[in-house]
This record gives sequence, structure tokens and C-alpha cells, in this order.
Amino acid sequence: MLLDRWHRPLGHLRISVTDRCNLRCAYCMPEPDYVWLPKTTLLTFEELTRVTAIFTRLGVRHVRLTGGEPLLRAQVTDLTSRLAGLGVLDDLAMTTNGVLLASQARLLRDAGLRRITVSLDTLHRDRFAALTRRDHLAEVLAGIAAAREAFGTLKLDTVLMRGVNDDELEALVTFAGRQDAEIRFIEYMDVPGATHWDASKVVSRQEIVRRLSHAFGDVEALPAEGPAPASRYRLPSGQIVGVIASTTTPFCSTCDRIRLTADGHLFSCLYATRGLDIRAPLRAGASDEALADLIAATWQQRADRGAEARLAAPDRSAFIAVEDLRRAPQLEMHTRGG
Repeated sequence: MLLDRWHRPLGHLRISVTDRCNLRCAYCMPEPDYVWLPKTTLLTFEELTRVTAIFTRLGVRHVRLTGGEPLLRAQVTDLTSRLAGLGVLDDLAMTTNGVLLASQARLLRDAGLRRITVSLDTLHRDRFAALTRRDHLAEVLAGIAAAREAFGTLKLDTVLMRGVNDDELEALVTFAGRQDAEIRFIEYMDVPGATHWDASKVVSRQEIVRRLSHAFGDVEALPAEGPAPASRYRLPSGQIVGVIASTTTPFCSTCDRIRLTADGHLFSCLYATRGLDIRAPLRAGASDEALADLIAATWQQRADRGAEARLAAPDRSAFIAVEDLRRAPQLEMHTRGG
């Protein structure tokens, strides 16, 4: 077992297959324009599969495909099939905004994807358009229906923001129940890319649980599921609701995740400002053993507790300035993957 300096094992690999996205969500991509990664720098599916195989040698058994929007990467089902074909993963999942999901859900399932999470922040078309600067709610809802049919169940992720969409908490829970989906409310986070972050818009886990109890009856806190980020609660109806409280109650002590950007940079924390470039040695002919040594050393030196540091920061404004993000687009939330 590969351990970091806080004795956290390496368990989950999150792969951002593209930095592109077809939405412009206010909490992730609020700026009018962005610096994109050159397409020639993106790791090929062969390279991504090779790197993932190396990670499995180091103990990773859980892989999640993210973006940007992963379904914008052409033939992403081929990558899914390649990763599933490694034959050693306990879990292969994807997070998507759902816009392109309706036509691909069954293909992804057939390719070996085991679980899927769809982002859904509102059920109102006008609000969706305001939040994302795109009028695609109908496509997202169709994608959710297709995912339910293909996978039997799914998860929904909602970033809850005060004065923006927090009035829909109860309606979103009811919608999720009708879809046989587990909804997870995510506290608004001041991650890189959240250049307009405002602490007053954070709806805390404590408040979310209180509102759940008020609307649906007493909720039951469920035991933690290993290093999973969500605290889970059972409603009297039996429905499960999760809360990811990274902003007010960080889970750094159990975080076992490492992130790989589409252009081959490894980040050991969502708040890390430096990453390891493995594309250069990969394309220079480094052996699997040499790459494994680089990755292992990166994890063993890991001391990140980024969310805890942000919680303790005396000035908790936007984490990274826009001009710094333009100079280093790998730091963007949509580039390193959520």
C-alpha cells in the first residue's frame, strides 16, 4: 500500500479527459473566455490507458473520468472500453453535465462504465440558462432518463448556492427520488477557477440537514463509506441523500485521490498549485517502472490538506487570481477535474 506523509493510501484516480466544456457554470467557469490546452498536448487514449495501468500497479482500483465535459472527447467510449479491459478496476465511473448523455448512456454502459454521476443544479429552464449561460436543461433531463434506463440508478450532483438555487433543495430531492437517483449536495467551494467565490453564498451541511429534516422528517446519518467524500443520510422514505461539505467540514484526513489532467499533469490535491508533468517523460520513452517511481514519489511526498488550509485562511476570497489561471490553465477546476 502506497502511503503519503499523513498515511493516506493512494486509492482513487480522477482522469480529466478534456478541458473543454459545453456549459459555463457560474461556480466553475464564470469568466467570459479561457485559455485552452493545445490539442497536441492531450494524452492519447493509449497513453491514458498505459498511465492508468501503472496506477493500478500502485494500488489504484477506482477510476473516474471527468473533464471539463468528458463526453466532448471524441470516442470516449473507446477509452472506457480500454480502461475496463485492464481487468483490475473495482470501479470505473464518470461525472458528466449530461448534455450529450442521452445518446451515449447505453454505449458507455456496454463499454464497461459501471457508474455515472450527472450534475444538476436546477430544474428551472430560465435558471439553468442563467447559471450555465446555455439553454440545455432539456438535454440534461433526457440524459438523466437515459442513464437511469442504461444503469438502473445514478447519482446527481448539485452545487447549492444561497440566493441562487438553494430554494430548490426540496424539489431536487423529490426529483432524485423519482429517478431512483442518489442526490448529493455540494457546498460551494473556493477551488481554483471559482474566481467569483463568495462565502455568503455557501449553504453548509448543517443547514442542508436541518432543511431535509424539516421537509421530509427526521433523517438518519449513515456510517461513513471509507474515503468517500459525501456524508450520507437516509430519509424516512428510505431515500438516500448525500452532502459533500468540503468548504465547512473538509475531509482531507481521508482523501485518497489524485488527479490527472488531460495534458498529463498530476495534482495530489484539488487546491494544489503545482503538479507533476508526466507527459514529458512518457513521450520521451520512460519505462513503466520509471513512471511508476515518479508517481510513487509524488504520492509519498504528498502532505496536502488544501481544504483545511482554506478553512483556516484569514482572507478567504477567491483562491487564485484570473491572471494566474491564464498563465497556468492546468490549475483551472475544469482542467484538473472535480
